[in-house]
Amino acid sequence: MSEDDAAVVTEAEAAGQARLLEIAAEIEAISGRLLSVHDSFQVSPREAAMLLGEEDLDVSTALRSVIECVLADRLEPALQELRKWALFKPGKARK
Repeated sequence: MSEDDAAVVTEAEAAGQARLLEIAAEIEAISGRLLSVHDSFQVSPREAAMLLGEEDLDVSTALRSVIECVLADRLEPALQELRKWALFKPGKARK
């Protein structure tokens, strides 16, 4: 296979990359919806103690915490990877 052949993106691959960008946009919209839910709860004055395990969690603190974790640990990394590979263009072969 020549270097030119290696750099070709097929029509099916281009369509797959376009679909990944669409999915990334949907995930971004879901992230925004989650942030809206997160921001709808007031921060408890006891939040720090609850997060340290010194007090039992209340519902608002638990929901805020799980949303923060899902966004930071799951959705943001997924968005970065999907976008990176959706925009990927093969480079020249390295020798």
